[in-house]
Amino acid sequence: QVQLVESGGGLVQPGGSLRLSCAASGSSFSSAIMGWYRQAPGKQRELVAVIMSDSSTNYADSVKGRFTISRDNAKNTVYLQMSSLKPEDTAVYYCYSMALLRSYWGQGTQVTVSS
Repeated sequence: QVQLVESGGGLVQPGGSLRLSCAASGSSFSSAIMGWYRQAPGKQRELVAVIMSDSSTNYADSVKGRFTISRDNAKNTVYLQMSSLKPEDTAVYYCYSMALLRSYWGQGTQVTVSS
């Protein structure tokens, strides 16, 4: 069983930055696919960014050039550095993990971009 705990959400002004963290339990972190999803009110959950076990990455078009996903296998932690934030980035952000053909979700952390 893997547990994912997100942190780092909050209220930020447009153009600002935030860094989300997701700490994972379990011994399979280094081989896991890790990702961040988000869900805005009234919308479907969408993929924001994903990082593979070899640290290759992929991003949604809406966040390319503004968000960076990274991982620290020694700390079992994945990060999402968000810059140049826009009001449309407001959502609950969820950490996701897939390892050994099983997927897991964190509880989510709220990010609100507003002046």
